[in-house]
Amino acid sequence: MLPELRQRFNSSYTPDQYAALLARLERETGTGVHFRHSETPVFIGRALMDRMVQDGEDLIRQLIDDPAYRKRSDAALPARYWAPNEDSHPLFIQVDFGLTADLEPKLVEIQGFPSLYGYQPYLVDAHREIYGLDPALRGLLVDDYWSLFRSAVLGDRAPHEVALVEIDPYEQKTLADFLVTARQLGIRIVNIRDIRKHGDKLFGPDGPIERIYNRAISDELDRKNVQLDFSFTDELDVEWAGHPNWYFRVSKFSIPFLKHPSVPKTLFLDQVSRIPDDLENWVLKPLYSFAGLGVSVGPTRQEVESVANPAEYILQERVNFAPLIETPHGPTKAEIRIMYIWRPDDSPRAVATIVRMGRGKMMGVDHNKGMEWVGGSVAFIADES
Repeated sequence: MLPELRQRFNSSYTPDQYAALLARLERETGTGVHFRHSETPVFIGRALMDRMVQDGEDLIRQLIDDPAYRKRSDAALPARYWAPNEDSHPLFIQVDFGLTADLEPKLVEIQGFPSLYGYQPYLVDAHREIYGLDPALRGLLVDDYWSLFRSAVLGDRAPHEVALVEIDPYEQKTLADFLVTARQLGIRIVNIRDIRKHGDKLFGPDGPIERIYNRAISDELDRKNVQLDFSFTDELDVEWAGHPNWYFRVSKFSIPFLKHPSVPKTLFLDQVSRIPDDLENWVLKPLYSFAGLGVSVGPTRQEVESVANPAEYILQERVNFAPLIETPHGPTKAEIRIMYIWRPDDSPRAVATIVRMGRGKMMGVDHNKGMEWVGGSVAFIADES
């Protein structure tokens, strides 16, 4: 989006730099890179980034500050996952935007669940060093990043009392994030399958768990038919760093309730009285899938009509996201995630970005197979001349 920086990067790039980037990430995280990284970061003007940050906060506030929405979102919570002692607002929120040809941010998704908070600072530093980027370019959105993240995850607990909990964490593509988070914060990584309940307390293989940094996703628990020794509905003597109810309350379920210029028209499928004739201009999305599972861009009428549980799907107007990033392999689209931390004594604070680049129908790996200059990345922010 900043032509001078883009041209400078493209003209100086070498494949050896990309290999060095991946090698550094593997060395610093302690594991191989299990998802594709783009060869390039994205360069964004400060005014555009400020707008996305503000739009994201407006959307978050529109949901959380509305008691009527809080009550409506009860319908999003499956009874088997309705956990007690919910916080008044989510601790971690992600807001994803795509950009139109005239640089208008349009909402893709919003999620009250943590993402790669540990990994992205490492990715920023690796890009800065390997590619020799100008130190004036801002890669994180706050100066006190690690302090904020540590405070959010630990709360008032000592590190040994806190566990990062996931399903089979050492088999996940995001293992690098888990490893650096555990190392930076001094916390444990615990497989949710290994947690045992004694009374109202939870225990991992190496002792009691007082606070959970939750990375376990409900639809994966269901898909894998994971049998737990505790229930999310139990009255547990445990704190949540990211209460699990917010995964449902701030989600694709939220989008039909949002009124904002950045939000495309979105309908619950069970409330669609007439299927649109121009389905090529719509996207069919399951409410609670993750990483693009089950999403159909330009669905057929048969696909829409055959959905077994229409109340668990949305139909969203398709936005024409523009291929704004010039690369040696052709113009590429970018989806930009603004990552927020909202501590109990603070306001939502935008702290970092995740960028996903692609030239396929969607940003996911399956839609960009065999391509270069696509995949996960970061944004660097610059003042515009």
